[in-house]
Amino acid sequence: MRLLSAILLGLFACAGPAPLQDELGPPSPPTGQVAYRVLGVAQDAGLPHIGCECARCEAARAEGRRELVASAAVEGRTGWWLLDATPDLPAQIHAQGSMPQGIFLTHAHIGHYTGLMYLGREALGAKQMPVWCSPRMAEYLRSNGPWSQLIELGQIELHEYHADMPVRLEEGLMLTPFRVPHRDEFSDTHGFELRHHDPTAKTLGGSFVFLPDIDQWDRWDRRLESFFRPGAHLLIDGTFWSGAELPHRDLDEIPHPLVSHSIERFRDAARETQTTVRFFHLNHSNPLWDRHGPEAQQLEAAGFHIARTGARHDF
Repeated sequence: MRLLSAILLGLFACAGPAPLQDELGPPSPPTGQVAYRVLGVAQDAGLPHIGCECARCEAARAEGRRELVASAAVEGRTGWWLLDATPDLPAQIHAQGSMPQGIFLTHAHIGHYTGLMYLGREALGAKQMPVWCSPRMAEYLRSNGPWSQLIELGQIELHEYHADMPVRLEEGLMLTPFRVPHRDEFSDTHGFELRHHDPTAKTLGGSFVFLPDIDQWDRWDRRLESFFRPGAHLLIDGTFWSGAELPHRDLDEIPHPLVSHSIERFRDAARETQTTVRFFHLNHSNPLWDRHGPEAQQLEAAGFHIARTGARHDF
């Protein structure tokens, strides 16, 4: 019997690495309290990254670990809403235990809208799923297949939002889009601010900012600090730690604010206002994937956090 067990173990060991598993685990439905839940932390191509044989990607393959693309759920008292439709949309919706009441898109890069394909007749066959986006993004979806087919077949129902104009999700919960500079080849780019308040209370509730992509802070016509306030939560672009991560790529072609610069820029204001800032949308090259590495320790010592897939935070 021991010999047979040893042979079987050997056969399984030769079969290669285990299938990749994400970190969301079993479904964890919304609690009925206003909160946001991180549904993914990786840049558009995820981790392990296609065509990459770096130590980090190879370790993820060997461990059977898959990091999902950056997304979040906004949870209210009557349901939940999905921020960005990533290529990992099936796993991210499953993790919530129910379908969202709507989907809000930030822009037209692959990690932020291509998950809409799973709503088509080849997959879910959704019926009039509300999809909110900017007018330019809406025109892109209407004018290009296969997205136009989703509209024609009534599988998604487009709603246009406008910068700085609030959208009511439910009583006491509002989403306000804001424009940010980014590589806008097919659409413009927005972030979202969520604000809530209890109608029976005399004070405003908390706020949550979702900002996965921006070119550089100095190219923006407003200041991120305008969202800082006691109890505020910000989930912001953490794509690259430093410019040394991709020596074979010109980062001017894929600009993002460096995390090492962001923590210096916002450290004092975040502390003074008691604002919680978490970084996500991490490229596979980012050393912050090593949660015990010197870069992660430097970030946490400055009072910031690395977003964790599956984590739920009240705001």
